[in-house]
Amino acid sequence: MFDKSKKISADFYRLDSGREPVRDWLLRLDREDRQTIGKDIQKVEFGWPIGMPYCRNIEKGLYEVRSNISNGRIARVLFCIQRNQMILLHGFIKKTQATPVKEKTVARNRMKGA
Repeated sequence: MFDKSKKISADFYRLDSGREPVRDWLLRLDREDRQTIGKDIQKVEFGWPIGMPYCRNIEKGLYEVRSNISNGRIARVLFCIQRNQMILLHGFIKKTQATPVKEKTVARNRMKGA
């Protein structure tokens, strides 16, 4: 159900098989990390358009939710906006300063099918 106080509402990208890759990735993380990422996604939903430190445009039409999780790790959820919906395309643990090309490619390919 759409919460009217949200500026945009998050939705998981769904593969043809019905799987939701970002949801699957989140469920593999521990509870504390899932909560942190979920709260950061919520900040984007309620504050859109929102910038640093929670969100950043990484290229035309592709954005990232920025989360600092346990053990000094950094998580990113890449998303696009379609029909006033935040489509969560891809999630990963960031290990380099720049967002890896491989991760952006996965998100871009999913964005084409969203």
